[in-house]
Amino acid sequence: MPNPDQGRPENPAAALVELKLLVPEDLYRAFQRCLWMRIHEDGRTQLQLMEEAVRDFLAKYGC
Repeated sequence: MPNPDQGRPENPAAALVELKLLVPEDLYRAFQRCLWMRIHEDGRTQLQLMEEAVRDFLAKYGC
């Protein structure tokens, strides 16, 4: 059943697809470290932060 507040399914994992990025190991470690810190600082989920990263990328390049 859709969530009327956001127009998304109640189970966000039901509508997800995998996006695989290949990056150097140092960037991977830095990203994971940053993600972990943000999860613990503001309480958002890993999925929320991943979606934010993709949306920011798309907005930056006008896509």
